[in-house]
Amino acid sequence: MVDDKVEMNNDCESFTATNTNDPKNVQELTQYVQGLLQTIQDKFQNMSDQILTRIDEMGNRIDDLEKNIGDLMTQAGVEGADK
Repeated sequence: MVDDKVEMNNDCESFTATNTNDPKNVQELTQYVQGLLQTIQDKFQNMSDQILTRIDEMGNRIDDLEKNIGDLMTQAGVEGADK
């Protein structure tokens, strides 16, 4: 998570570095802000996708763990293995 923040800061700085000319009119300022917002939105979408993927993986691991616990309880002859 901290790496993502650092990466986002680096991206913003590199975007700023590529546009070192200060906007001289409203149109240039608008383009600059739109580019910056697009960069931030892309980063946010990427982080959101990563979070959702990790949540899905965690859910699959929990399902596997529940199945393995149920199998172990069945093998041990413990009642209530279906819970």
